[in-house]
Amino acid sequence: MAEQLAITGGRVVPVGAEPIDDGVVLVEDGRITAVGPAGEVTVPAGARTVDATGQWVLPGFVDGHVHAGIGEEGIGWEGRDYNEMTDPNGARLRALDGINPADIGLADALAGGITTVVVKPGSGNPIGGQTAAIKTWGRTVDEMVVRDPASVKSALGENPKRVYGEQKKLPSTRLGVAAVIRDAFLHTQDYVAARSHAADEGKPFDRNPTYETLARVLSGEIPWCQHTHRADDIATAVRLSEEFGYRLVVNHGTEAHLLADLLADKQIPVMIGPLFTNRSKVEVAQRSLRNPGILDRAGVEIAIITDHPVVPIDFLIYQAALSVKEGLDRGTALRSITVNPARMLGLDERVGTLAAGRDADVVLWSGDPLDVTSRALRVFVAGRDVYHWDDTRGVGVTANPHYDETA
Repeated sequence: MAEQLAITGGRVVPVGAEPIDDGVVLVEDGRITAVGPAGEVTVPAGARTVDATGQWVLPGFVDGHVHAGIGEEGIGWEGRDYNEMTDPNGARLRALDGINPADIGLADALAGGITTVVVKPGSGNPIGGQTAAIKTWGRTVDEMVVRDPASVKSALGENPKRVYGEQKKLPSTRLGVAAVIRDAFLHTQDYVAARSHAADEGKPFDRNPTYETLARVLSGEIPWCQHTHRADDIATAVRLSEEFGYRLVVNHGTEAHLLADLLADKQIPVMIGPLFTNRSKVEVAQRSLRNPGILDRAGVEIAIITDHPVVPIDFLIYQAALSVKEGLDRGTALRSITVNPARMLGLDERVGTLAAGRDADVVLWSGDPLDVTSRALRVFVAGRDVYHWDDTRGVGVTANPHYDETA
């Protein structure tokens, strides 16, 4: 029989619906089966019950832009696998192939109430590679996958021009970076036409993993996550997306507030952040915790991101909380780290809200998570109890995915 779990007595905040005092979340075989008030949801006989009285019950958070697992902490070059800076077009590269589930950053994610992350290649190349949406707990990355690829990562601005400028090769300017991206899509269009012609003629065709990936972008199957900070680079990102017709998601968007009306009109979402960094380079000079609120009030859909390890992944909620302090709507703040990033990258049928049919990624908080003194007390991933706060020792405890501690 499938395991049944009932989380009862807490203030349930589904995100996709109104909060419920004395709510119940029912789970069976890793999926949520019901969410509602105690008087309306019946707990099945024999279900394992978790009493959340006095606690807040929320969906696991979603960080839509991290380098956890491929930019491992504390081990130097051996853990840096996020930038293959030898080819400006890395569309065939897959973040999935470099993720180490044992990276301490993923354990930190659980402590911050984050149960899903989108791991992205770095920003050294105009086209960095394929991103992977994974759960933050598991034995192998294959078991952790929510969606692969979740998007393709691309970069404009300082980073790629610096990387290849130092190598004295294309692209060493913003013109060159845009040209690499444009050339890649033009070649992809030719590739798709040739592939279609070969199929019509019944002839063999040599596949190319770079163009196969970019063809999925052009068809709208997967979105294009564009690293871009400055307003002029954001305008270039929009120009390229309209030239080739792909789905654009602005990533970082430090100066996106300067184009908020344009982005709102074109319904282009922004994953904004990191917000807890110094102004280390020219293109982040306008970094401000006020910017998420400006974008939201203009009608731009936003997600807040850490860019971990640039900002420690468990600080995601603090970025959201301090953005509220600087004018961001509280409801938007919660949506920006749950359903919004999930929707932007096609994950919302599984994660981002507490609702029947969604993955049972549930976090019990000591209080309102937007209060910086609240902490994640217990974390469930697919209904499995994988993290808890040990108040006696004052430490968080993560379950070892390599063996069953309850056996």
